[in-house]
Amino acid sequence: MSEFLVDADTLVNARFGTSQLTETVAALKLLRTPVEPWFRPWKDTHLAAYQAMLAAHPLRAALMESAFGYSWAADFLTVPPLEPDLTIEAELDYLTSLDDDHIRADLSVVRTPLPLIVQESSGLAAEVAELLRWLWKATVEPEWPRRLRVLQADIVSRTSRLSEQGWSGVLRGLGPDVRWLGDGRIQVNRWDYPPTDVRGRDLMFLAAHSQRVNVSWRLPDRFALTYPVTGIFGTAQLPAEPLVQLLGRNRARILVEAAAPVSTTLLVASTGLSLATISDHLRVLTDAGLLERRRSGRSVLYWQSDTGRRVVRQPASNPSEPR
Repeated sequence: MSEFLVDADTLVNARFGTSQLTETVAALKLLRTPVEPWFRPWKDTHLAAYQAMLAAHPLRAALMESAFGYSWAADFLTVPPLEPDLTIEAELDYLTSLDDDHIRADLSVVRTPLPLIVQESSGLAAEVAELLRWLWKATVEPEWPRRLRVLQADIVSRTSRLSEQGWSGVLRGLGPDVRWLGDGRIQVNRWDYPPTDVRGRDLMFLAAHSQRVNVSWRLPDRFALTYPVTGIFGTAQLPAEPLVQLLGRNRARILVEAAAPVSTTLLVASTGLSLATISDHLRVLTDAGLLERRRSGRSVLYWQSDTGRRVVRQPASNPSEPR
């Protein structure tokens, strides 16, 4: 397993945030690999245009083919931002400053030999930057306001746990392989790499619409852990029509989304409903015994009760359940 070695200063100054470039690279990975069911509608919408763009730009296609390995991506794609919540253009400044030798060196860590077109071409950083700009504008920017609401709600939900549960509570649930080991050690993944010393350095936790946890760095002093946001694509997991007829569309959707603990803030972001409307639906579902609730720091978390799980699985067989 891989670990981050941290100290008190690192944890006191650690920040949660968003990154438009990280979100764009996450989208790139989704387009390149098999995806979980909730990402499938989004991928089906954008895959043909992405493939057509690569077909029109052979150098970009060769760069992407070389940039991803089994457990590693070329460093120039994953450099964390100097600060959370920057624009993608501000983040691309670092990439566009790299020369061709630097790009080829990063690629060679992932895959060798490099394709001839990559070995012989110039302006590699600019070509990668244009690919990322295309991805941002075509696949992320049109829905960025909704995505940002989901990301920010997730961040609020997680950071609210810090005073109550400490870092072990904050890290729990970031990913299946992320956990607090004690003695200044954070397990970040299952790969057999040497520990990374982050003591006295800058550490960011970046929420993204991704499938797994990724670590990145901007040496010598900036490190980041990117983790999958909860409430992924809100429209991907729609309630079954019998459940909608039983509860109403909005309450059915809230019940489905509460398969894992969710906060009111996250539900507002993912559904687009007002806080007052969400609160009313949560009260009705809780009073009906379909949801459980518990306070976590400043947030209240809701999740499906045993009855709620049965209703979601077999909505047509529960006609007596309250609406």
